Amino acid sequence: MKVIITGGSGFIGSHLADSLIELEHEVIVIDNLSIGRVENISHLLENPKFTFLKADIIDYDSIESIFKKVDWVFHLAALADIVPSIENPKEYFLSNVNGTFNVLQACKKYKIKKIIYTASSSCYGIPDNYPTKETEAIKPQYPYALTKNIGEQLVMHWCQLYNLPAISLRFFNVYGPRARTSGTYGAVFGVFLAQKLANKPYTVVGDGTQTRDFTFVSDIVSAIQSAAKSNVSGKIINIGSSKTYSINHLVHLLGGDVEYIPKRPGEPDCTWADITEAKKTLNWEPKVTLEEGVEILLKDMNYWQDAPIWDKNSIAQATEKWFKYLS
Repeated sequence: MKVIITGGSGFIGSHLADSLIELEHEVIVIDNLSIGRVENISHLLENPKFTFLKADIIDYDSIESIFKKVDWVFHLAALADIVPSIENPKEYFLSNVNGTFNVLQACKKYKIKKIIYTASSSCYGIPDNYPTKETEAIKPQYPYALTKNIGEQLVMHWCQLYNLPAISLRFFNVYGPRARTSGTYGAVFGVFLAQKLANKPYTVVGDGTQTRDFTFVSDIVSAIQSAAKSNVSGKIINIGSSKTYSINHLVHLLGGDVEYIPKRPGEPDCTWADITEAKKTLNWEPKVTLEEGVEILLKDMNYWQDAPIWDKNSIAQATEKWFKYLS
């Protein structure tokens, strides 16, 4: 297959590129490097089956011709983070909505065999039911979640109206090697691992009893590939670990001191995917437990050496607008 990965130099995208190259597919990565890192794909640059194009999906003319004779498109490119989306909603709308529109138009023009859209479980906001099914009410709490869900609606509409084969996968709390360390108070693993390296206490939000459906990146990659290879189209499917783990359990696995910081508004006490649909429709299920995933991360801590080291005061400053708008 000839495939495109938008956002392919990012965390999940680079792991997907590795796997597809290993399977001898021809891979084209489109990335503007606003979030992704060339270092994540540098080992692929000399591979004859790999092409990297530095371009932005909000510029249709710069990406359109790349889609010619492509079989699959994996659309991962998006702006992430909560606070920046509150501060700069226009940028998020341009990237996550207009950018998705451009990708869909190119897919439609060249009759792509399938597009896989990477959606976010943040669309559920604070769910009423756990584990959370795909039929749960959509209640985005901030522009990032809203724009990712609008992107998903566009994908499903193009699928229905223009017969563009598509699946949207709603990811829950993805973690693993190469996870993003930049951005305003980034993902919890980046925060904690940088703190561990610096011998600083882990900044645990609230009392740490809140739970998250931590899903290892290799399981995410296998789900994406299962979706692409399937005959399924027009489906929205949760992808998670099938379990939910407390933050206190995570810091216990990491080992070290803890400093508790105020609970943030707009955050659910639990994220937990009902993955019945994924098991039934894609014949997929996760393999990596949290204990196994943490062990993998602790074996190579060098990646986290340049990550910002957050503390109670810097987090309070960075999340000031979070409290202002979501309280």
